[in-house]
Amino acid sequence: MAQTDFIVHSGRPDEAGNVLTITPQSAGWEYVGFQVFRLEAGQKLRQATEGRELCIVLLSGKANVTTAQASFLNIGRRMSIFEGIPPYSVYVPARDEAEVEAVTAVEAALCWAPAAGTLQARLISPEEVGVSARGYGYMERRIHNILPEDQPAESLLVVEVFTPAGHWSSYPPHKHDQDNLPHESYLEETYYHRVSPANGFAMQRVYTDDRSLDEALIVRDGDAVLVPKGYHPVSAPPGYEVYYLNVMAGPVRTWKFHNDPDHEWLFNPNPRRDAE
Repeated sequence: MAQTDFIVHSGRPDEAGNVLTITPQSAGWEYVGFQVFRLEAGQKLRQATEGRELCIVLLSGKANVTTAQASFLNIGRRMSIFEGIPPYSVYVPARDEAEVEAVTAVEAALCWAPAAGTLQARLISPEEVGVSARGYGYMERRIHNILPEDQPAESLLVVEVFTPAGHWSSYPPHKHDQDNLPHESYLEETYYHRVSPANGFAMQRVYTDDRSLDEALIVRDGDAVLVPKGYHPVSAPPGYEVYYLNVMAGPVRTWKFHNDPDHEWLFNPNPRRDAE
């Protein structure tokens, strides 16, 4: 497979404001769908969820979000992703509908996965987003858990990550491509990347143990990366902060990952490999 099979580029907004769409059909998998919309103030976006649940993440800007049973008015706090504060999000169950009305210019991510519609629509405020640091040294990054597995959803897991310039993220490398619980869960995953300054780039490697898949991807601002299987670390070059929004889903809603044994020694805060 070539690099182009793993990277989906953003385009100019269409009439609905859509700049990027990934469907299970276009990705060649079963669970995860992902879209990005850029709306002008006053513009409206309407979506019926049908047999899927939806998490709307307001990446930037303010909006009114309404569903069949609930309204969340004038939500949104950060005007730029790189303000680094947690976002407002809205969970919308299957067999519902959602309208996003932009109060200001808005960038919104729509995260999709199959569901039966057993839950209610709800607001996920910034105060409800779990914020933590992960890693150490040049592997340290900041995590915003928007829809983790300990919060209600049927299939979706949604998290955003800020990787400082010169750091690595999703590192040491891990994977989650085997339905082998309790040791590892099968989860499809998308990475939606933003880079600051926007003329920069990131690098993401996607590879398997046997190296039948081994791609080093050059990722630019607004690109999405598909991770159907394998390990998938990210590198932020010096001078460029890298953000990504992860969407994961699979047959069981749990994140159980397997570390690359070649690099597991790096989990020690004082890593040293004994001389052989």
